[in-house]
Amino acid sequence: MKYLLIVGDGMADYPVPELDNKTPLQAANKPNMDMIAAKGCSGLLKTVPEGLTPDSGTAIISVLGYDPTRYYTGRGPFEAASRNIKLNENDVAYRCNLITEKDGILVDYSADHITNSESAELIDSVKESLENRGEVEFFAGLGYRHFLILRNYLHKEIIECTPPHDARGVEISKVLPQAKTEETKSTVDLLNRLILDSKKVLENHPVNVARKKSGKRPGNMIWPWGGGRKPVMPTFKEKYGVDAAVISAVDLVKGIGVYAGMKIVDVPGATGLYDTNYEGKAEYALKALENSDMVFVHVEAPDEAGHCRDYELKVKTIEDLDKRLLGRLLDGLKEECVIAVLPDHPTPIKIGTHTKDPVPFAIYSPSIKADGAKQFDEDAAKKGEYGLIEGEAFMSLFL
Repeated sequence: MKYLLIVGDGMADYPVPELDNKTPLQAANKPNMDMIAAKGCSGLLKTVPEGLTPDSGTAIISVLGYDPTRYYTGRGPFEAASRNIKLNENDVAYRCNLITEKDGILVDYSADHITNSESAELIDSVKESLENRGEVEFFAGLGYRHFLILRNYLHKEIIECTPPHDARGVEISKVLPQAKTEETKSTVDLLNRLILDSKKVLENHPVNVARKKSGKRPGNMIWPWGGGRKPVMPTFKEKYGVDAAVISAVDLVKGIGVYAGMKIVDVPGATGLYDTNYEGKAEYALKALENSDMVFVHVEAPDEAGHCRDYELKVKTIEDLDKRLLGRLLDGLKEECVIAVLPDHPTPIKIGTHTKDPVPFAIYSPSIKADGAKQFDEDAAKKGEYGLIEGEAFMSLFL
């Protein structure tokens, strides 16, 4: 038997007044997701355990059957793994966004979704100017997503930094890292100096001068967050006896795949945004199924639309996922396959950030007896056969 796991990041939501109080999932034309629900069984999945923040990493680790309280050490080390950045036992890896700061306010967590080529130049300048402070290294990633590594960090406590997408419109001074103990004060001071000094390096950089002239927001400050040490975790095959592959444009998801021992399938034109190559993801997923038992396909676009609080765009991303990815997968399958579709967490339009509400899921299997659902959405899933289950239990139910 083959298995397809389709995750629309941040796809779940609350009712939106402009959509006649429907959620984007309810408002979207998504016949393929609805068919999975109608021919299968549905339920609600609690992907974020109590006491943890609703980070995509926490949720996806949970969906894949790992205990996030044990294995999710922070976003940084997983994203670093996807870029082949080597970490030693005492290193701490942070995601490092290029953000837009204006008049002391954090305006944009993505610097207007700055391009790869522009951001590479900016990170080069940051490396040249700021990398000489102790054991600090910067690495370029994609778009606004980059890396800051603290080498030989011997303190037990990891400095917590506010995710920039949770601080839009907030004064920078109010969300700078804070020292909780005397032991970490020097590291907090270092991080804050790097953040504030990066503005001096980047504000008048030629890349940002050109961006401002063309009406785009500059990437004029760095923002580290999601720090952690590298995890030690069993592979997916060791846990479930299944060879798995993962398709995603997002470093976090690919990095989870690296530590889980999954095959990483790169798809040309997969961007992690609204213009991603849905058709290519379907094509490469079908090819990957020929040599893998399970393929996990992750789509970031609904989450980005949620962060932008754009309900029309979120509906469109759901419809694109359904038609251009899931529809092509269903048309191209050559053998019996168990298929699951779900979000990892909600990213509601109303608030523009993640929540830990349970998410709807639907599983189709050739051997399953349908539970009578008519569509795939938050309300329909509440009546599903599976009820409410903990995130870690999902994979055992799916496989």
